[in-house]
Amino acid sequence: MDSSTRCSVIIIGAGVSGISAAKTLAENGIEDIVILEASDRIGGRVRNENFGGVSVELGAGWIVGVGGKESNPVWELATQSGLRTCFSDYSNARYNIYDRSGKIFPTGVAADSYKKAVDSAIQKLKSLEANVNDIIKATAEPSSSPKKPIELAIDFILHDFEMAEVEPISTYVDFGEREFLVADERGYGYLLYQMAEEFLCISDGKILDSRLKLNKVVRELQHSRSGVTVKTEDGCVYEANYVILSVSIGVLQSDLISFRPPLPRWKMEAIEKCDVMVYTKIFLKFPYMFWPCGPGKEFFIYAHERRGYYTFWQHMENAYPGSNILVVTLTNGESKRVEAQSDEDTLKEAMGVLRDMFGPNIPNAIDILVPHWWNNRFQRGSYSNYPIISNNQVVNSIKAPVGRVFFTGEHTSERFNGYVHGAYLAGIDTSKTLLETIKEERNSDSNNYLLEPLLALTLTQTEAVSGLHKCDIPSQLYLSGKLGIPEAIL
Repeated sequence: MDSSTRCSVIIIGAGVSGISAAKTLAENGIEDIVILEASDRIGGRVRNENFGGVSVELGAGWIVGVGGKESNPVWELATQSGLRTCFSDYSNARYNIYDRSGKIFPTGVAADSYKKAVDSAIQKLKSLEANVNDIIKATAEPSSSPKKPIELAIDFILHDFEMAEVEPISTYVDFGEREFLVADERGYGYLLYQMAEEFLCISDGKILDSRLKLNKVVRELQHSRSGVTVKTEDGCVYEANYVILSVSIGVLQSDLISFRPPLPRWKMEAIEKCDVMVYTKIFLKFPYMFWPCGPGKEFFIYAHERRGYYTFWQHMENAYPGSNILVVTLTNGESKRVEAQSDEDTLKEAMGVLRDMFGPNIPNAIDILVPHWWNNRFQRGSYSNYPIISNNQVVNSIKAPVGRVFFTGEHTSERFNGYVHGAYLAGIDTSKTLLETIKEERNSDSNNYLLEPLLALTLTQTEAVSGLHKCDIPSQLYLSGKLGIPEAIL
């Protein structure tokens, strides 16, 4: 058992939202915190690794949303830290579409196919807004589904990258439509160390503060009206008044952490409704460059009969000139398939695709790097993906506290889920909610229990009549603020 005494707040997860939450608490006088991180580093899904002599980002790689009416907070941090970035222009990618014979589709054909795909996607989404049944029937029609390789490639780009929506994406509306690739030897994660340095003891780039505990895999979270107890895989036990759970939506859906008592039904139903995207960037190092380079050539697309089969490519010459590195991005089913096979098999497949595009005489890759976000039990995916047409009830239920257990992460951001700035702002938002709760509890401890006798009586009567479990109480009671902390843990 760990010798640490009871603290005010335990934060589980030292990713962007966890560090952001901890920093916010410290800035507001709550410094007796403990951060439990399952891995041997901070950063979560922000992770860089040296490959081919340069620093590549295995997870989050872009600062998305720059140049708008409001300043993106992550862009501000990057600017203050002098983080090196490169502007990414995707607009020409649709005109660099290769078929299996190595020919590039004519500009007119590509533009026409792209326009038809966008119009079709928007029409379907508008139909879905109007009538769910109509869109189900519409998508079932064979004529509405992409069939040709170029159609499948464009469909993949639209839905797995550009995420076509009826309403503009909040990130672009608020912060701007420009995107910048992080190309700094210190890595994207350097921003987290800059944040941590403001409230944790750091020396020579290493965090020495005892409040951050690495390699602590949380397996059980006990919560009650009096506090929380967290148990880790190595047998340590930590106690606190509150806990902020900053783990991914994929981890919440897994069985890594058990809750005692279990989370209420409304919470679990909301968690299960959120999809998890798997986004895999595979890096290939070559002895020399054989692909087109120059303006408008950074991104190119491979059209195959199988949707998403090594479709989206990027060269790293803009970020790191002379690096001779290509990146191909897979998602979801293809990501999981590749994670389940050997890197040698993946390399053979990727080289087959490149030889389709550039001919049989190109050199073999001399190295490959394949991240495994899906099979990583501390991540279980890359980011959350809520249904495009949905109300805010699901995300509100996911981020709603359960007693003394608070939830944060990019998946709790109503407007910016899936983005680094969404995780950053979510951490701040969750901490502010917790600070208000602490303030209210300190001001009126006795008021926290005023409703308990009445609720207990109501539950007794309800269960006697209908046999309902107390977890079946409508989630609106938890989310409306009509119940205090003691009642919300039911």
